[in-house]
Amino acid sequence: MLRRLYDWVMSLAATRHAERALAFVSFIESSIFPIPPDALLIPMVLADRRKWFRIALICTIASVLGAYLGYAIGAFFFDLIGRPILELYGKADAFAEMSARYNEWGGWAVLFAALTPFPYKVLTIFSGVTGLNLLVFTIVSIVGRAGRFFLVAYLLKRFGAPIQSFIERRLGLLFTLFMVLLIGGFVALRYLV
Repeated sequence: MLRRLYDWVMSLAATRHAERALAFVSFIESSIFPIPPDALLIPMVLADRRKWFRIALICTIASVLGAYLGYAIGAFFFDLIGRPILELYGKADAFAEMSARYNEWGGWAVLFAALTPFPYKVLTIFSGVTGLNLLVFTIVSIVGRAGRFFLVAYLLKRFGAPIQSFIERRLGLLFTLFMVLLIGGFVALRYLV
């Protein structure tokens, strides 16, 4: 099943709709979607390594724009949904204290999530909830997302064929590793934030 999914994504990456699909996935991944845009970025660069810069740029721009949606979700829907739940459990004061600490160091947290497999969407939403400075949020999102996507795209451009062969031979292992990192990110968030 994993091989069929990989082959399907690789075939989508070579179609004329690939860039729009990448932009869409990059946008929604920053706020609500669980699958990272790397699932399309990697095969798209491998399909045409000359477009590595353009693909990374599309991914970065769409991801940062999607981060604003995550921020808005946190900023505008927390009072409707989140706050009543915290009050029900008597945790509203603890959340206020944690929010103040987050706004002190939140830029670093967003940068970390933007650069790594850590679930970026969680921190975009939390940044909106806590009212993290929008300029700080924007700068670290651009730096982090661009750093991640341009590095991945460049490495694929530079070492394409061996990396593609490595991915195809170890697809199951890489998928398992990705899932461990994804789940580990959620667990870490639960205990760190």
